[in-house]
Amino acid sequence: MATLSDVNQETTRTATPTRQFTILLSATRRGARLARLLAAEQLRTWGLPFETAEQIVAELASNAALHGHVPGRSFRLALTLTETATLRIEVTDARTDRH
Repeated sequence: MATLSDVNQETTRTATPTRQFTILLSATRRGARLARLLAAEQLRTWGLPFETAEQIVAELASNAALHGHVPGRSFRLALTLTETATLRIEVTDARTDRH
């Protein structure tokens, strides 16, 4: 059983990325499909199970295509694998003029 003193002695370690994959894609259905396929292939290349991550990327990329479908607008897919084997999935608007 953990006590309060045990919790206070724990330290948080920031995991540094060991592998990264980033790509800019059009905010279209085709871009969303490519995001899913490229993410699955990258994770397969890294030797990781990819089914769950592929579903997450598909949902996020679909949202980017649905809500960001403006001529000339893109979204960025970023996969980061840390030294602790944590996978971070980011799908962000590539627009740079936001404040």
